[in-house]
Amino acid sequence: MALRNDQYNRISRDYDRRRFENKHNMDLRREEIYAAIPELTEIDNAIVSASMAYARELIYNNSDSLEELQAHNESLALRKKQLLTKHGYPADYLEPVYSCPDCQDTGYVNGKKCHCFKQAIVDLVYAQSNIKAITERENFSHFSYDYYSDDYVEESTGLTPCGNIHRIVKSCRSFIEEFDTSYQNLFIYGNTGVGKTFLLNCIAKELLDSAHSVLYFTAPRFFEILSRSTFGRSYEEALSEEQYYYIYNCDLLIIDDLGTELNNSFVSSQLYQCINERHLNQRSTVISTNLSWNDLTANYSERIFSRITSEFTILKITGDDIRLKKGIAR
Repeated sequence: MALRNDQYNRISRDYDRRRFENKHNMDLRREEIYAAIPELTEIDNAIVSASMAYARELIYNNSDSLEELQAHNESLALRKKQLLTKHGYPADYLEPVYSCPDCQDTGYVNGKKCHCFKQAIVDLVYAQSNIKAITERENFSHFSYDYYSDDYVEESTGLTPCGNIHRIVKSCRSFIEEFDTSYQNLFIYGNTGVGKTFLLNCIAKELLDSAHSVLYFTAPRFFEILSRSTFGRSYEEALSEEQYYYIYNCDLLIIDDLGTELNNSFVSSQLYQCINERHLNQRSTVISTNLSWNDLTANYSERIFSRITSEFTILKITGDDIRLKKGIAR
């Protein structure tokens, strides 16, 4: 994902903080050791003097002196480690301390983002996604086909619910795998309790874990945010500028349970605007709903219906209410 300036600055400030804290810890260690082993102060001063002499000889390209100075420094470094271990300290106790030794807390290795920088991006987009906690439980690792019957064929799909969900999961995995190379949208519908939200969370986690920005909203919450932003109600609770920006620009926008919001002309216009703008910018959107196909055409404008049918992959989940099978409310 491409970082905005404020996001990049936020991560950079964290690296500055790490370096400051680690330098402070290193200074405390040095003070401790110098007090416990005074000879080490003399050795470190000698290493500094020898290093400065080494630099001068390097300028004049005196190879004989360079080899001699290098050997002298190596001897001092060895003596330093011997003193540390003799007094019960690790040999590397005075080596620089890094949170990430690979990049030495710079965030980059050979001009490329270090794995720790990439993880910082993942952590950032997770914090913005609204669904970090739930994706720890609802993901492909915990997805079960056991809740989908293989005993009958659903007329609308020509498959058993189990065969159908296998097909849908395969489509969702393809959506994830091709996310960076192929612009796609998904429209997932079916009766209450067939696992639509669980599947949305599976998709979200896979993309969040690969450092893509994902925003998840239930339909009522999504339209409430747009309403407050548009009409300026409840300023204290209004959507932040950053969150509003991401509704239109995040890598993946998820709108869950479309149809559970209070439908009116404002909702229809905002939904179309969002879908259309994201389509023009080639930003993927995933929508789920309990509405039947007929209800969808009746409740939303022809423009929305046309955009969904032409730009979204339509996936219908069939089967019984999983929550009833589990015997618990979800």
